[in-house]
Amino acid sequence: MTPDAPLRHIPVLGREAVAMLAPRDGGMYVDATFGAGGYSRAILAAGDTRVIGIDRDRTAIAGGFDLVEESNGRLTLVEDRFSNLAEVCAAQGADAVDGVVMDVGVSSMQLDEADRGFSFRLDGPLDMRMSQHGPTAADVVAQASETDLANIIYIFGEERHSRGVARAIVAARKEAPIATTRALAELVSRVVRAKPHEIHPATRTFQALRIFVNEELDELIAALSAAERVLKPGGRLAVVSFHSLEDRIVKNFLVARSKTGGGSRHLPEVAQAAPGFTILTKRPVTAGDDEVRTNPRARSAKLRAAERTAAPAIRDDAGLPGWPSLANVMRGG
Repeated sequence: MTPDAPLRHIPVLGREAVAMLAPRDGGMYVDATFGAGGYSRAILAAGDTRVIGIDRDRTAIAGGFDLVEESNGRLTLVEDRFSNLAEVCAAQGADAVDGVVMDVGVSSMQLDEADRGFSFRLDGPLDMRMSQHGPTAADVVAQASETDLANIIYIFGEERHSRGVARAIVAARKEAPIATTRALAELVSRVVRAKPHEIHPATRTFQALRIFVNEELDELIAALSAAERVLKPGGRLAVVSFHSLEDRIVKNFLVARSKTGGGSRHLPEVAQAAPGFTILTKRPVTAGDDEVRTNPRARSAKLRAAERTAAPAIRDDAGLPGWPSLANVMRGG
């Protein structure tokens, strides 16, 4: 075991997130991104609680079997996407729950395993899939058009040199497949120049491909809506995110769901649905200096939380934003 292995079991802002849930005896909670089980362990330790843990990564589910045994039947693990948490809860006989916690994005375990292909720090196959299904990052790099690659890298990575990176990828793949993390990182580094003490030049491109391959933002939007449907009145939602795209989605969702009406002295109040949440974090909770020193990944983490009201859940019919679709890109659409 490496010296820092135990840290993988301590989720970023874990104490604060679980405190927001306020676990109580007899409560049912959903750890929608089980990972190494840090949230689940804390919730189980808080009282006579039950937890449904969800993760699309089979390795994470297998790694949680010991905690299942320790919990004496209070923890159930399900291999699935967290966007399906309402269906998962129903299948477990839990149509309504007391809390949902989410830790959005890639886990430290996945980043630290070279053969998963998430990190430019470790050379490995260019995979990046959280599950073992669907196209890999190498497939996207090999097949997506230059325009699609530029859009993916710009939208999901917020990389201002996205067109140059896409152009370099298309030129390079004509000579040889880009099949490893090192090959892609070196290619991007020739296009994106970083100053000393700045993030690695490939950071944003790798982020973009990971988000795109795993459809992470679509998943997050669906998971937030699902959490609204399964939470009891008074139930709590706590979400930890790690970059601006995720945090913006969480913030906008909670703001939209907590509106209490509009109107002015000149215009009548617009009829709208009753608010489904009361926001508990007027500003996002961030990690303290001690946690950042222990785990640098915590530097960018933001926790937002809200409490469910008795209002009916809102069904969104507007669809997802018009960003590139994995299915469309891979079939050349």
